Amino acid sequence: MNTEVISSAQNPRIKHLLALQQKSALRREEGLFVVEGRRELEHCIHSGMQVESVYCLDGTDLSQFSILNSQLSLVKVTKNVYERIAYRGSTEGIIAVIRTPQPLTLESLLQQKGRGVNGKLLFVVLERVEKPGNLGAILRSADAANATGVIVCDPLTDLYNPNLIRSSIGAIFTVPTVACTSEDCIAFLKQHGVQILTAQLQDSHLYYDTPMAGPTAIVMGTESTGLTDVWRQAADAHIRIPMLGQLDSLNVSVSAAILLFEAVRQRQLS
Repeated sequence: MNTEVISSAQNPRIKHLLALQQKSALRREEGLFVVEGRRELEHCIHSGMQVESVYCLDGTDLSQFSILNSQLSLVKVTKNVYERIAYRGSTEGIIAVIRTPQPLTLESLLQQKGRGVNGKLLFVVLERVEKPGNLGAILRSADAANATGVIVCDPLTDLYNPNLIRSSIGAIFTVPTVACTSEDCIAFLKQHGVQILTAQLQDSHLYYDTPMAGPTAIVMGTESTGLTDVWRQAADAHIRIPMLGQLDSLNVSVSAAILLFEAVRQRQLS
């Protein structure tokens, strides 16, 4: 294993690592992204992704990571450098640069064996999601519900944004996730007999009165503008969560969790 020790935050390798964390254009150009934390790196490795290099706080125990072989570039950094490159202080002293995998296709979602409660397709579809933290939280819920996959339509953030990876706690590596256009997604769902349920306030029924035991896609928009007309018109049904207080909406990640687990509940009873 190639090992290097860096004690200055001005080192070119450290500057490059920071640039990968901060610039989506550079991540796309170089086909690399950054993972921080043991749990996140474990999920990443288990999913088969290629580790390019590891940066660790000098003295960190790396014995749990069998992937760290003789071909890998290992960079040990001093405490002051690690504090510069770490997003948070509780990541056990390890950050890795990962090769971006080939993107999944919509059709590949049909080949995810063992996913979907009772073997029935269950998707979360997000239109024009903006906030990486919301997408990360939704991925965690999708993992917990064993959803078939998450489909991100017309995304405004890249899937390997460090904030997304961190907020998902590695679920971006455990849940099959596809980025595509809304038009392609609608055509795919209709072709495969997946009912489209759009979460919206207007012209909608209570979510627990809506059948979800069959192949289902739960479609959600941004908190600021909701869904566009292309989804409203493509929907088989419009659903809503009752709001009993003075506010008219929940955070999109909370709403997604509620709707996902209603689908789980109905499937377990069917």
